[in-house]
Amino acid sequence: MTENFGSRDGPRDDKTGLSPFADMIEATRLTGLGRLEEATALIQRSLAGQRAAPAEHASTDSSPHHADPSAVPQIPAAESGTRMREVVGQVVRGLAPVLKGLGNPLRHPAPPPADRGGGTGGRFVALTHAEPAGTREYKLFIPSHPDAAAPLIVMLHGCTQNPDDFAAGTGMNTLAERAGVFVAYPAQSRQAHAQRCWNWYEPRDQGRGTGEPAIIAGLARAIMAEHPIDRARVYIAGLSAGGAAALNIARAYPDLFAAVGVHSGLAAGCARDLGSALMAMQVGAPGLGTATAFGSPAPATRVPTIIFHGEDDGTVSVRNADQVLAQAHVAGLIARSETFEGRGHPFTRTRYRDEAGRVVVEDWRVRGAGHAWSGGRPDGSYTDPEGPDASRAMLDFFAEHRLGPARRP
Repeated sequence: MTENFGSRDGPRDDKTGLSPFADMIEATRLTGLGRLEEATALIQRSLAGQRAAPAEHASTDSSPHHADPSAVPQIPAAESGTRMREVVGQVVRGLAPVLKGLGNPLRHPAPPPADRGGGTGGRFVALTHAEPAGTREYKLFIPSHPDAAAPLIVMLHGCTQNPDDFAAGTGMNTLAERAGVFVAYPAQSRQAHAQRCWNWYEPRDQGRGTGEPAIIAGLARAIMAEHPIDRARVYIAGLSAGGAAALNIARAYPDLFAAVGVHSGLAAGCARDLGSALMAMQVGAPGLGTATAFGSPAPATRVPTIIFHGEDDGTVSVRNADQVLAQAHVAGLIARSETFEGRGHPFTRTRYRDEAGRVVVEDWRVRGAGHAWSGGRPDGSYTDPEGPDASRAMLDFFAEHRLGPARRP
């Protein structure tokens, strides 16, 4: 899958036509395979601005685990220093979407509202949840007229965002007030990640009973204990890093979350460190089309899933939506696709029904959309008001699912 690196990996070198970012990705892959000498030689060639050395200069050792450092062209020290700064700058620009999760915001977020629902009529309160796995602050939207047994949605923001920004951009609180739904917005801390990204690519933050999944599950249970929440109607959704984390958590706790929404996210367990995360974001994870990339354990039951992804997303490749779809076990389901045009971005919605006729998976692909919450509001960052309303679609999808005997494996 390396043929598409050039269109996504940032600036190419005018002298060689190669992309230093693509070289760094390949070097990361080689390092992960233990082929350190090859990785070193590749980085040296990239910094020297040269293609691979001709065969006649290569080492006579036929082993794939050895590369001859003497095959790397030598350049003057002054030119080398200049070249080093140029390439490092290119690599940093290419890595920025991963290190920051989202890159530069589309706009500055709105200032945080007071202890209210942002004009919705409900209350938006700041709270803290602590347990052995860790502590996180969060905001909770409390509708003014909740049902005696109301649904709860946990919303995980993207990198560089916060609960106020995410709530404003998605407009979820306004919809939740009308439907009598509680909405929790956990806040990632700078201590856990400098750019406030959820650590979706760390093994300790992917499974049940540990790390961030345990914190979010505990937070949801704490809200359920304090408010009139229907335990069969608890859901989780997220954007980008939050979308990837939401799927990790939903699959780790299928007995807690009745459905999951993944917006511009990645498959559960698709990465296990920053290097594999970088590769997955750009081209999809190894094992495209399989239900468990990187060996992520499959849950005992299918978790109903709704997927949103912009087809022009340059931060998280749309190939990742294919992998999320595969993990939703759509094989054997009855699919029906509809394409909508005429207002905003055109999009295709594919619904997958089980043998009982229930829609258990929805897949929304938005043409012309990038890395932003579809149908979002300009009050928040990373929103695209031209797309179909992801918040409305997720609420409608969640309303059709609850825990209990109706859930099928």
